Amino acid sequence: MSAPKTSSFPLAACAEMLWRDKPIEWRASRLKEMGFGVGLWNWPEHDLGKLQATGATFTIMNGYLTGRLTDDEGAAELLRTARETAQIGKRLGVQRLNLHGTGLGDRGLPVQPIEVVTGAMWLKARDTLCRVVEMAEEEGVTFTLENLNLPVDHPGVPFGRAEDTLALVASVNHPRLRLNLDLYHAQIGEGNLIELCRKCLPWIGEIQVADVPGRFEPGTGEVNWNGIARALSAMGYSGPIGMEAWAAGDPEVALEAFRAAFTI
Repeated sequence: MSAPKTSSFPLAACAEMLWRDKPIEWRASRLKEMGFGVGLWNWPEHDLGKLQATGATFTIMNGYLTGRLTDDEGAAELLRTARETAQIGKRLGVQRLNLHGTGLGDRGLPVQPIEVVTGAMWLKARDTLCRVVEMAEEEGVTFTLENLNLPVDHPGVPFGRAEDTLALVASVNHPRLRLNLDLYHAQIGEGNLIELCRKCLPWIGEIQVADVPGRFEPGTGEVNWNGIARALSAMGYSGPIGMEAWAAGDPEVALEAFRAAFTI
């Protein structure tokens, strides 16, 4: 008789992308009832008291409001809003606060697109992240740096590829700064997902998923998510998996498909 299947990973889902006709606190409560953690985007859009009252586990949230890694002015703004966000994150008990190479605006497009990332920008980005780590130590929080795809959703974002975020996080090499390895974005931009996970493994704080094409739940596209789940388990990863995806139909059906994909 084969052993019963169980989920090897703590699972969460992005509340903003599901039940979009419901208040955010209703979504957080329903995710908690279904056994999922809750991912959030920008906190100023929400009633923090109502979210706190749900008792949900908040796994990740955007860790800044404005700013960028690549220049003095942008870095100062990123650090200012990241410190402010750290206070909110502690209030909600958010486990990880997420960063990007630059601030994102409407439809996820960069507020300040950068087509060519220079060597000086790389050095400034690493310096900015070292300053983020110092602040994170003071505040007792953890930040992640997320990869984004350039061809479809986020053209002009610096350090968008997973190989870029890995290079930055590995160079800082501090437990207060981890990777938010988004496999939806990586599949579009890079592929070879299992080997990418293996390469990133020492620095992963969270893995996020959505199927390709369409950015819907696992099982709607081309990726063998159960195969990736088995590979992650075999390489010793037992950390969080977050579904940052739209539901192709009923959100609860989408969530159960996600759970099944990461049950081995």
